[in-house]
Amino acid sequence: MMSSDDVLEVINLLESAGVNVWINGGWGVDALLGMQTRVHDDLDVYILSDHITASQEALHPLGFELMTDDLPQGFVLRDANDRRVDFHPLVLQPDGSGVQHQQEGGQWVLPATVFQGSGRIWRTRVRCTTPEDQVRNHLGYEPDQIDFRDMRLLRDRFGLELPPPFDLMG
Repeated sequence: MMSSDDVLEVINLLESAGVNVWINGGWGVDALLGMQTRVHDDLDVYILSDHITASQEALHPLGFELMTDDLPQGFVLRDANDRRVDFHPLVLQPDGSGVQHQQEGGQWVLPATVFQGSGRIWRTRVRCTTPEDQVRNHLGYEPDQIDFRDMRLLRDRFGLELPPPFDLMG
């Protein structure tokens, strides 16, 4: 599990190593909401592709080792306590958007707004994806109950109009 203290420790180490980090996924939702709303298995982050090695080196002193290598799409580091950081490398484009290269050879383009979000974990301001980008990142796969819950929280807090399948929630 990744506690808020764990998240802040990881983010601080990465940023101290010069790695730009944007929190996504469950911790990204909670950062936008400004409070932890549930237990998290991992920390999902976007980084720039040229920060992959620096990310791995920055977390190595904490015992984080490569668990999964799905590059260029991503990789996961895990420590002995099963704390996991799921990295999603992006290549920054001249228009400010980011491109995530997929294993199958395709690309997933994220709009420039992905880099404009901010939130809080405890009293610490962190960079995270925007509410709209969180919704976009929850499309294209079969959502589970946690996904529906997270989207409902974002909708209620930010007045978002949600696309299917989230538009049918009460």
